[in-house]
Amino acid sequence: MAKMIERASGLGPDATPEYEELVERWQTKAERSTPRSGKGSGAVDRTISDIPLKTMYGPADVAHLDVARDLGVAGEFPYTRGIHPTMYRSRLWTMRQFAGFGNAKQTNERYHFLLSQGQMGLSVAFDMPTLMGYDSDSPKSLGEVGKCGCAIDSIRDMETLFEGIDLGAITTSMTINGPAAIALALYIVTAENKGISRAKLGGTLQADILKEYIAQKEWIFPPRPHVRIIVDMMEFCTREMPKWNTISVSGYHIREAGSTAAQELAFTLADGFAYVEEAQARGMNVDDFAPRLSFFFNSHIDFFEEIAKFRAARRIYARRMRDRYGAKDPRSWQLRFHTQTAGCSATAQQPENNIVRVAYEAMAAALGGTQSLHTNSMDEVLALPTEKSVEIALRTQQVLAYETNVTNVVDPLGGAYFVEALTEEMERQAEAYFAQIEEYGGMVAAVEAGFPQREIADASYRYQRSIESGDRIIVGVNAFERPDETQDPDLLKIGLEIERGQAQSVQNVRATRDQAVVDATLAALKGACAGTENVMPFLIDCVRSVATEGEIVDAMVEVFGRYTETSVF
Repeated sequence: MAKMIERASGLGPDATPEYEELVERWQTKAERSTPRSGKGSGAVDRTISDIPLKTMYGPADVAHLDVARDLGVAGEFPYTRGIHPTMYRSRLWTMRQFAGFGNAKQTNERYHFLLSQGQMGLSVAFDMPTLMGYDSDSPKSLGEVGKCGCAIDSIRDMETLFEGIDLGAITTSMTINGPAAIALALYIVTAENKGISRAKLGGTLQADILKEYIAQKEWIFPPRPHVRIIVDMMEFCTREMPKWNTISVSGYHIREAGSTAAQELAFTLADGFAYVEEAQARGMNVDDFAPRLSFFFNSHIDFFEEIAKFRAARRIYARRMRDRYGAKDPRSWQLRFHTQTAGCSATAQQPENNIVRVAYEAMAAALGGTQSLHTNSMDEVLALPTEKSVEIALRTQQVLAYETNVTNVVDPLGGAYFVEALTEEMERQAEAYFAQIEEYGGMVAAVEAGFPQREIADASYRYQRSIESGDRIIVGVNAFERPDETQDPDLLKIGLEIERGQAQSVQNVRATRDQAVVDATLAALKGACAGTENVMPFLIDCVRSVATEGEIVDAMVEVFGRYTETSVF
C-alpha cells in the first residue's frame, strides 16, 4: 500500500502549510490502512489500459497544466472542454440506435419504430455480404445474408430501406467501409429519386478503411487503392455535399479488437491525419474538407479513463490541425465525434447486467462531450437485438439526457485533479505512438508493416490474462456467477427464408433491367479506376443503371485486385 501512496500526490508548488499538514495526516492514516488484496478482491491499481493509479490525486499531479493553454473554455481552442460554448444546454447529442437486420423491408419497419420512440437519427447496419462486397446470391454469402445487418444489393433495396422517410429532414449514419463509396452512391440516387438533391443530404459515412486493416478486417482492395477512393469521396462531397460528413474515422473497432484506450486514441487520430495528408497531397485545401471530418469512439467501462480519452482527443486534434496541417478555420480544429458503448464489455452471462454497463458507458460519453451516441442493447452479445431491448437502450439515453442533470453544466469534471492528470497521460501516450508511426513513414506504411496490429494483440492478451487470473473482476463471468443460470432469452432470429428471398430478389433485378446500359457503366467505371478521374460520378451512374453492389465491386477488383493480409504473428 505504501508504494501506492506518494507524498507528491497531494502537494503542489503553491501548497499552503495548512494543506501540507492535511496531506501528511492523510498519508499517515492511509499507510496504516489494510488494502483489499488477493484474487477476487477487485482491488486493481491500474486502469483497464494498464495506466497506474494513485490512491489520491492533488495539485502536484496537474502542476504542469496551463489552464489557458491546456484547459481553456468550451467552444474555444484547444476544445478540451467541448467544441460548443454551452454544449448540451443548447442542443443534446443526437440519439442513434444502430439498426439493420434481415432485408430492407424489415429494417425499414424498425426505423419507423425507433423514430416514433424519439430517436433523432438513423444508423444503418449492413450484413456481412454487403460489407464485403458480395451480392446475396453469391456462394460466398451463404448463411450470412441478413444475419448481422440489412442486406443491400442494389438501388431497389436502398429505396425500400428508406421508404416513407424524408432523407432531407433526417441525418443518416452508414457503417460500411470497403464498399463505402458504393453505399454513398446508392444513398444519393435514392434521395434524388425522391426529389431531394444531394446538397441537402446530412449524415455520415464511416468509410475508414485503415482501421479495417488494423482491427475489423472487412476490406476489399489493397490499402493504397482504398485510400485513393476515400480521397475521391472527400473531394466529391466537398464540392457537392456540404452537409455530409464524408468519413467517420473509427476507433470503435480498434477498441473492440482489444486495444487500450490510449491505443484507440492514437491509432484513430493517426488514421484521420493520414486521410488529411492524402487529401492535401491531392491539392485540396484543408479548410475546405476538414470541417466535414468526424470520428467514432468506443466508450468502455473504465469510467474516468474514457472521459479523459475524449478530452485528450479534442486537444490533440485541435493542435495538430492548426499547427501541423495549417488549418485556419476554427471549424477545422474541432473534433466532432459519435460514441458507441462498448460491445466488448458486454457479457453473455447475466445479460441484464449489460443494461447497467451501458448506462455508465453512456454517461462517460456525455461527460466526455460526444455529439452523437448509440447505446448497445443488452442482448447484442447473443444475437441481433430485439425490439424491446433496443427500446431499453434508447430509454437509457433519454433518462441520461432528461433526468440526471448532467447536461446542464459544460465539462463538469474539468479541473478535477484525477481527470486532468489522466487526460494529460492519454495525450502523452498518444504522442509517443505518433512518434513510432512517423518512424515507419506514416500510418499507411505502419499498417502495411503490421505495427498497430501487433500492439493491439499484445494489449488484448494482457487484458484477457487479467480476467482469467481473477485480477480484474467481470461481474457474472469470473465473480458473482449464477451456476443455475439458464440461457433462454427471447432472441431475434433471421430465418433461411430471408436469404432465399433476397437471393431471388437480386436475380429478379438482373432480369428486368437494361443489361447493355449496366455493361456500359461498369466499363466506364473500370476506366476511371485505371486512370486518375474521381470514381464517384461513375459509381453513381452504375447505381442508376441498377448494377448490383457485387457487380460494381467485381469491376473495380479487375483494376485494383483483392487484398490478402500478410500474417504478422
